[in-house]
Order: sequence, then C-alpha cells, then structure tokens
Amino acid sequence: MQQYEQLSEQMARFNDALQATIAGFQNPDAGLESVRQSAPGAGSLGRRSFLKLAGLAGGGLVLAFRLDTGKADAESGAAGNHGPSADQELNAFVRVAPDNTVTIYSKAPEIGQGIKTAFGLIIAEELDADWSKVKVEQAPIMPKIYGSQGAGGSTSIPRGWDQLRQGGAAARAMLVAAAAQKWNVPASELTTSASLVNHPGSGRKATYGELANAAAAMPLPDTATLKLKDRKEYKLLGKRYTGVDNRKLVTGQPLFGIDVTVPGMLYANYQMSPAIGGTVKSANLDEIKKMPGVVDAFVLDGTGNPGEVMTGIAIIAKNTWTTFKAKDALKVEWDETNASKDSLTGLALQAKALKGKLPAPATNIGDVDAAFASAAKVVEADYDYGMVSHVQLEPQSTTAWWHDGVMEIWTQTQQPNSGQSMVMAMLKLPQEKVILHQMRAGGGFGRRLQNDYVCQAAAIAMKVNAPVKLTWKREDDFANDFNRVGGFHYLKGGLSKDGKLTAFQNHLIGFSADGNRPVAGSGRSNGCFPTDFAPNVRYALSNLPLMTRCGAWRAPTDNVQYFVSQGFMHELSTAGGRDHVEFLEEWFNRPPAKEVVREGPPGQGTPDPSQSFNPARAVSVVKLAAEKAGWGKKLPAGRGMGIAFSWSHAGHASHAVEISVSANKKITLHRIVAVVDVGPVINLSSAEQQMQGATIDALSTAMNLEVTVENGRVQETNLHEYPILRIADAPHVEAHFIQSEFRPTGLGEPAYPSFAPALANAIFAATGQRVRTMPFNRLGYSL
Repeated sequence: MQQYEQLSEQMARFNDALQATIAGFQNPDAGLESVRQSAPGAGSLGRRSFLKLAGLAGGGLVLAFRLDTGKADAESGAAGNHGPSADQELNAFVRVAPDNTVTIYSKAPEIGQGIKTAFGLIIAEELDADWSKVKVEQAPIMPKIYGSQGAGGSTSIPRGWDQLRQGGAAARAMLVAAAAQKWNVPASELTTSASLVNHPGSGRKATYGELANAAAAMPLPDTATLKLKDRKEYKLLGKRYTGVDNRKLVTGQPLFGIDVTVPGMLYANYQMSPAIGGTVKSANLDEIKKMPGVVDAFVLDGTGNPGEVMTGIAIIAKNTWTTFKAKDALKVEWDETNASKDSLTGLALQAKALKGKLPAPATNIGDVDAAFASAAKVVEADYDYGMVSHVQLEPQSTTAWWHDGVMEIWTQTQQPNSGQSMVMAMLKLPQEKVILHQMRAGGGFGRRLQNDYVCQAAAIAMKVNAPVKLTWKREDDFANDFNRVGGFHYLKGGLSKDGKLTAFQNHLIGFSADGNRPVAGSGRSNGCFPTDFAPNVRYALSNLPLMTRCGAWRAPTDNVQYFVSQGFMHELSTAGGRDHVEFLEEWFNRPPAKEVVREGPPGQGTPDPSQSFNPARAVSVVKLAAEKAGWGKKLPAGRGMGIAFSWSHAGHASHAVEISVSANKKITLHRIVAVVDVGPVINLSSAEQQMQGATIDALSTAMNLEVTVENGRVQETNLHEYPILRIADAPHVEAHFIQSEFRPTGLGEPAYPSFAPALANAIFAATGQRVRTMPFNRLGYSL
C-alpha cells in the first residue's frame, strides 16, 4: 500500500510538471519566465563559446538576438568585431556568409508543423533575403544560449514573432550601414531586395555576401530604432512554400530520431509492466541472453516516476529486429500488488452515480439557482467521451551514449530542455555533461512533451559499454502512452422567453491520480463555453481515481470540452427556437460577468490582445464558415448541416459540415468548411495542411477512436484494434483564413476542436438524433 501511495505521489508530481508545461504554452510569457528561472546555468555566454557554437571559421555576419528582444547583438568570425556581452541570454541566430547564403538556426523542434520553414521565412522577410539562398538548420539544444526550445501548444510562432522579425531587420540595417559607409552615401538613400543592397541614384549594387564582413563591424542597432514591415510590404509571407526539409524527406535522408546511427551502436527495447506500478518478480533472462544476436538482458529498477523510468527489463542486441524477437520470447512474472487496477468500465458506472451530486465548493457566478427557477425553459443533457492514444507515426526512440563522463543523446522530443534537465537530475550530472541532439519527429501531438523514453535510453546506456538505440514497438506505444483522458459532463441550461441564455451549469466528472489534482486534460478548460460569458454560471468538478498515464493531446482539454459545450449550445439554440449562428453571435457579444477579472497572471499584466478571446474575431469566423457552406439553404431530405466554434490556443476557428445519414447510420460527408483567424499566415501551403490535417484527425477521432483500460491494462495493442482513418477515406476540406491585423498565433491546434461538435450538430439536423457521446461509433455511426 505504501508503494502504491508513493506511485500516486509520483504521478501527481509528474502531472503538476506537465500541467505547468501546458500552462507555459497557453501563456508564453509566463512559460519563458519559468524557463529562465529553471534552466540550469541559463544566463551567461562568453564570446569564445559563442564563436565555437556558431562555427564561424568562414567569417561573415552572425546576428544573435536576446530573449527580451531589447537589443540585437552581432558577432563575426573576423577578429576585432564587437561580440555579445557575458551576461546575455541568446535565443536564435541568423548568419549571412560571404558566399551570399543566409543560414537561419531554428531553435524549435520540427515535428511536422513546418516551424523550420516558418522561422526562416519570418527572418528572411525582414532581412529582404533571396529565399532561394536561405538555408534553415536545426539549432543545438543549449538552454544557456537559446532559453526555451520546446514545441507545443501552438506557441512557436507567437513566441518567436517579434524576436525573429527584429533579428532580420537588425541584420538588414547593419548590411545597409556597411553599404552606406562603403559608397559614402546616406543610408536613407539605399534600398534592399533579394539579398542585394541598391543605391538607385548611382545604380550601384552589392550582395549581402559582399557586405557581410563589413556589416559585422557596424554598431549594433537598438531594436527601438528598427522599422519593421507593414503587412502591405510583405514579399515572402503569406505565399506558398515547400518545406525546407522536403527534398531530404522524399529522398529518404536520415532526419528522424529513429534514423540515427552511431559507429559501434547496439540496439535496445524495454519491457515495462502491462499495468503501471508493477515490478519484476522473475523473468527468463538467461534464456533470452542465449538467443542469437542478443548481447544482454537486465532489470532496471527505475526511478518510480511515470515520466522517467518505471521498473522494467532492457534487452540489448545487435539489431532492432532481434530485440523485438527476444521481447516476444520474454516471460515475466510481474508483482502487481501496488500496480494500477483501473477499469474504465467501472469508472463510468461511478461517474453515472455522481450525477446530481455536485461537490462543494463549486464555482458560482451570479445567482444560478434563482436564474434556473425563473427560466422559461430548462434544458439538461449528459455528455461523455472516451480515452484516446496519440498514435504518432514514429514510435518512441532515442540513441544514448555514455562516454568520457558525458551522456550524449539523439532524440525527437518536443521538450528538449526538460529532457536534458530530467537526465541531468536522474544521473546527477551537470548540464555540460548531458548533450542532447534534437532530431526531427515523426509526429508528436503532445506525446513527445514527455521524455520517459529519453530517460529510459539514458538509464540503459549507463549499463552498456557502447552507443545504444532504444526503439519501441508500436505495441509499446499503445501500452505505455500518456493518453488523452476521458470524461463525463452533466449539463443544465436556462433560457428566457425570447430564447436567450440566462443560466448554465456544468458538472464535470474527471480523473485524478491523487484524489485532488486533475490529471492532464481533465480539468476545467477556461476557453470553453460559457465560463465568463453567461450572467449566471456554476462549474463543478468531481475527480475519480485513475492511475493510467494521461497527458496533453492535440488542443489539450479543448479537444473534448468543445464537443460538449458547442453541442449543448446547439441544444439550447434549438430549444429556444433560435438560428444557431445568431445564437452564437449573441453569446460572443455578451458582456462578461462582473465577477470575472480579465487580467493576466501575477506580474504579467493585461494579456496580449492577439492571444485573447475577441468577440469580433469569433463572429467573423462563424459568419464566414456559414457563408461558405451556404448556411440556411434548403437541403435535400436526409441531409443536414452543423456549425460550431472554438477559441483554442489563441486561434478563433469554426467548422461547418454538410452530411447525409443512411438508415443504417452510415454518414456521407458532402462538404467540410474550415475557417480560422490566427492573424497573418506565414506559409499558406503549410497553413492549409495544418487546417486539413487537424480536421481529418478530428473526424477520425470523433468517429472511431477509443482506448479501453481494464485491470490497469490498455486493451488495444495495435492499429488493427484502433481504426484510425485511412488516407483513401480522407475527405476534402475547404480551408479559409481571415488574416486579421493581430499578431500571428499557432495553427496546429486551433483548427481541431470545432469539428466534432459541428459534425454532431449536422447529424442532429439530418436525423433529429442527438450525439452526446464520443466516439460516435459507440452509437452505431460509421463513415
């Protein structure tokens, strides 16, 4: 029992860390401050280290710009140029080489979201660079230099927008200053385009490469003096570009973590208890060690932290296939005295028993009971959704090498800084003794925010006298995922005689590892209806015990709670006899309750308007989706149209879906319209891919996907039991963008949450039957 309590405590601590990570994504400024305070050694960099890092043997201009974007600093390979001071936290680099190539070092992990291309375009735009001469490289993982280097929460663009633009503009200003000095003309007479500085008055021109060394000796510009481009001046942003890694991808070059090879490398797999918290009682290790190609097999006691290393058995072999064969032959007797006994079937029954039993205290705004008592109509509904897996294409893998007192790691994490810190703490090593190389990731969707597989590889490498690549099987991914958690909502809404919303109550039955704090994705979603957008609101949370590992999953919390909130909004508008688009618009424009204070976190002040809910932007996306889909038009018998809205990760989005449903509940998708407002689009090609991918992912998940757990074990083992949508069944998605004047936000997650409720509302419009449970195939629906 004591071990079980210790595991619960570890789960809770891990959950707190994960929730803090998610909170950092949702509030980038707070997240960066957290990194500054927690990153070991962050804050100092000497001139010599900077030169060594950038590798500037060829000279040229290299610009490094700070986290606080207060000043841009330049450094050159040539001796005598001004370099960064010792107390600077440097965040990213742009290099202009004498051969006229521009190299951008992208600090953020590339997980398929196109961030390497976007970062390069943002800098190249302000630099007026020739895009055909731009190269984008992955930056090394060095928190002393770059600060936070994570990817998640659709925050890479909003976090980097000002820094990157200032970096490009500063480099351009120094190149112009060098040309002005060379030609003895005022800088104001010079123009730039396509990596050239021009003097129209005399017809003189010089390439950036020709000016690079001289530019490095120019005084460092203050960011306050930099003039950034207006939208109408953009030459690169907003157009279509192929990804900077595309040629390497289609020619099969080794970009991904699973591609890594190191001379003398061995291979590993790791078998954990099928129920979290189990320990090894006995295993046929001697038999495994005798198998051809097997080098070793041993038990790791683990750290007891679900986010690090749980107890298990490592198998070391001469190739990955042999580790898999040996794993199939492994026979383990597990001690499950303190292991999870979770049963989602049993927990569902417990959740139903809690209906109508609101816990105290609950969050109350206004006089909820009085509002319900005076309501002309009261609507009640129960919604629920299941647990799902991340199912990223590339299974977990990490290569680790313990040599010369250094742990060197090659991996495809979304959080390299925390991965490095976790290994440092686990092995009790200083930061300079843990080197992490960031590889491209074959998908993430939040799974790679955790670094358990990185810690496993490092722990195994400490016992192997060679580089070792840990590779999980697909079955390992299913059994040991940090799943999106399920949940149950008991809803109640009050309407006035004219069909206006007057009261709302949401009782969420969620899950907790310690009986107190919700697991990741199980708590309240502040962005979801109606919280501070109804005059009388009650929100209550009950937690059921859950040991199964849960984590952030694409558009955390919003991915399910908008299905609930936007589905129930449609129930309310229908009950009130209202047009749904009109009903939504009225909700958007409702003044917040007086009790709600719209301020940022302590010390952060008022939130950035581009990151806040904006009623006008919400109305715009819904109206455009309705217009493009033909909302209100007469449809043939058996057809229906649904529409829904979400504000997620600072993006305003709406989906409109037109379908028909056969007598046997087979759904035919006739049209899908997706609209987002995330500010100016950086790369239109990538943006459309993000919109279409998010929508297809939402369709697949809403219709078919669910993880079940019994006796602490995930029941689904591979894709044959988890019917993710195949490419032949992928629908056409019309993607539309409202490119508002707000600063850009991310796009990987905002386009996801509004699809499922739009589809559910369309099913009601076509059949008159409500869909209040997800996945929809539970109710017999299919594609």
